[in-house]
Amino acid sequence: MLKKVSYADIARFSWHYWKQHIYKVPLLLVLMGMTGILDSIYPVFAGRLVDAITNATPGNEDDFNIIFWAFIAFISLEVFFFAFRNSALYLWNLVAVRCLYQITADAFHKVQRFSTDWHANTFAGATVRKITRGMWAFDTYEDILFMNLYPTFIVLCSTVIVMTSRWPIMGLVTLICICVYITINIYSVTKINAPRFRKSAEKDTNVGAALADAMTANNTIKSFGTEHREDKRFQGVLMDWRVTSLASWQMSTTTDMFQRYMSVGMMFVMLGSAIMLWQQGRATTGDIVYVFTAFMIISNYLRHIGEQISNLQRAMSEMEDVITFWKREDMIADRKDAADFVPTKGQIDFKDVTFSYDNVGKPLYKDFSITIEEGEKIALVGPSGSGKSTFVKLLQRLYDIDSGEIIIDGQNIADVKQSSLRQQLSLVPQDPVLFHRTIADNIAYGRPDATKDEIIDAAQKAYAHDFIRSLPAGYNTIVGERGVKLSGGERQRVAIARAILADTPVLILDEATSSLDSISEHYIQKALENLVEGKTTITIAHRLSTIKSVDRILVFENGRVIEQGNHDTLIGKDDSHYRKLWEMQAIEMA
Repeated sequence: MLKKVSYADIARFSWHYWKQHIYKVPLLLVLMGMTGILDSIYPVFAGRLVDAITNATPGNEDDFNIIFWAFIAFISLEVFFFAFRNSALYLWNLVAVRCLYQITADAFHKVQRFSTDWHANTFAGATVRKITRGMWAFDTYEDILFMNLYPTFIVLCSTVIVMTSRWPIMGLVTLICICVYITINIYSVTKINAPRFRKSAEKDTNVGAALADAMTANNTIKSFGTEHREDKRFQGVLMDWRVTSLASWQMSTTTDMFQRYMSVGMMFVMLGSAIMLWQQGRATTGDIVYVFTAFMIISNYLRHIGEQISNLQRAMSEMEDVITFWKREDMIADRKDAADFVPTKGQIDFKDVTFSYDNVGKPLYKDFSITIEEGEKIALVGPSGSGKSTFVKLLQRLYDIDSGEIIIDGQNIADVKQSSLRQQLSLVPQDPVLFHRTIADNIAYGRPDATKDEIIDAAQKAYAHDFIRSLPAGYNTIVGERGVKLSGGERQRVAIARAILADTPVLILDEATSSLDSISEHYIQKALENLVEGKTTITIAHRLSTIKSVDRILVFENGRVIEQGNHDTLIGKDDSHYRKLWEMQAIEMA
């Protein structure tokens, strides 16, 4: 398990993406730094313009020239400010969009390759939310750092430096005011407001959960006639949110008012100090204007600094999941020198395989060995937990074995690329999942270059063509998420058509006809007989009546093959485990 994401992890994650723009980011810092410097010296030029006007004699051409050039300098400052700022924004858009694109693509790439166990223990919807939330959180994080805090730091430092160079006492007063304001502002936002808003968000979540619970169970509510009771229950949850939210909003208004009074106090101290300097003859009218304008600028930068720090903390928290994905290295990985798997006839050898699941100390397989000849039809039977599904998962290398070897066509599957291996193993599961794409896309998923005629031919062999043709859009019908627009039997036939078209040397059937009605099953069994011809076929069997014609049946128990043979051989033994399973199913169906 990965440790909690640290600030160092966030820094490494950020640098990983920022360094991909190694020339753009420094230029961005220069441009934003220039906007901060120009903003901080804007009051200086405003003061100089006022002094020029104050000291001028109307009608004096020399005085007018001084005013004119002071005015031009003042306007030029604004022109350059917006030129630098807009250039920075254009550049920032390029960097930010590219970073968000790369973060999302990388997260998708990593998650796609996480182990079967990881996906089995993780909600798909939650994973999607973590990736998208992390992407937008990184966008907020970057914006706050580069477009808010960094320029604020430049403006504050420049203003203090300029004031100190003119009047050391004013520089000190301004610095103290800034430090006090920032400290109180950050404290009020992070320690007073943030906890209350978190509680409000929790209550808001409860409202959403209660609303969703009642809406999804509306049929049950109607069947018991309990609408009034649910109204009262929901109103209780809603009232809890109302009280908590009102308290948080009122506190936010109070702290905002306090911050505004602090700003007034800051103006009082800065302007009061400037007026005292003017009284002593150490400052001009333009200097007073300069101090006032400087206060307005730094006040604008400081006003929301507490919220920016709070939002920065929130953004870093929301980035944690996507950073965890970025840090995680999955246990099932291709070797650096892994070659592509080259299929031939589909011979499979398990050689002294030992395997145990991570959460189980005792090995399921212990020195397990078996050979499946090319083109052989094998069925795996046995109780749940006996090792049937594990056999198939190890064959697909969804898990790495503890010791031993699994050889397909003379190639150790640990030495080949996983994707190339799995492309040669067609799987028809008991409950197939289709993509939210067209039927044609789903059938051609294993062979995206297949022609329309090849797709139709595969569908005909899977007895899916007739029902597909009856749909309004035919093969262009969108099947819905996970294929929900099709019945279970229709999804199964599309999955079988997909396996037929893939035409791989090894075929895995997980009771592939279990979702079909008896008539469809009859035709599909015939289609499967043609499909498996010449292919190594492994069937995980739940209904023993479907495997009577296979070449060999492997009876599993506790990770061992306790007996094997064809149907007639095993059924003919009085003490056969297979015979007991057969008779048990026969009694259940009687």
